[in-house]
Amino acid sequence: MAQFGKASSKRGKPTYAYAIIGVSLVLFLFGIVGWFFLNLRKTGDYVKENIQVHAWLNPNAPKKGIDSLKSYVAALPYAKDVEHVTKEMAIAKWNADNDTTWKKFLDENPLPESIDFYVKADHVQKDSLDILSADLLNRYPGLVKEFQFPTETLSQVSKFVKTAAYIFLIAAIVLTILVVFSIDNTIRLAMYSNRFLIKTMQMVGATRWFIAKPLNVRAIINGLIASGVAIAAVWATITLIEGLAPGFKVLHDNTSMILLFLIIVLLGISITLVSTHRSVIKYLRMKLDDLY
Repeated sequence: MAQFGKASSKRGKPTYAYAIIGVSLVLFLFGIVGWFFLNLRKTGDYVKENIQVHAWLNPNAPKKGIDSLKSYVAALPYAKDVEHVTKEMAIAKWNADNDTTWKKFLDENPLPESIDFYVKADHVQKDSLDILSADLLNRYPGLVKEFQFPTETLSQVSKFVKTAAYIFLIAAIVLTILVVFSIDNTIRLAMYSNRFLIKTMQMVGATRWFIAKPLNVRAIINGLIASGVAIAAVWATITLIEGLAPGFKVLHDNTSMILLFLIIVLLGISITLVSTHRSVIKYLRMKLDDLY
């Protein structure tokens, strides 16, 4: 009987190795999709926070009023990179990005002064910017001539991010279900090779806890190994992508990555442990003849 147990154990070892590889592949796929989902949000925030807002000033705006307006905007918790753009700075920017044929037709600089700034992603919404526009126009009526932001661009970005978020959310839910079932089936196949060993231990008087404990511990270890392999593969893939497309480095967020890796570890351990324990209980409840 001891030889029978050893034989079953030996047959189970390669199956465990295959199970670890299978679980690692599934967790790797989950990690890549999760990374794309996180990057989708970061991409939307990055684009939003690079949309510049302009508060155009009246031609005769006093410097004291301009300084007051700039200080007020800079004090807003969602405003950043506030800059007073003079007429000279405005025309210099124009000349750098466009041709200078206007000099043939105009004697004076036609561009107005402005207070330019960027807004944090959470506040880059039409309603929020409309409220800010009304506030600045009412607070500085003789100073601010017009408040401008690219409405169409803002609308398109918001629509794209919202639509893509729903698509990735549905994909993430479907993938999570597939991950759970795939890992569960993989572990059940691994435990199938140990069914006689489990039953033999029960027949010689071992308690359910005594039988399940070492298998549960092995499940936790296998889950950790599979999670570690998946995390290493995800990290290597991300590093490769960032090397080939440097623009992704701007979106790199260590906090989000750590959270994603923790989810992979918890998912790998929990599903592996639950599936293993269920399989053990299943074979303990079965009759010996049903194992063949």
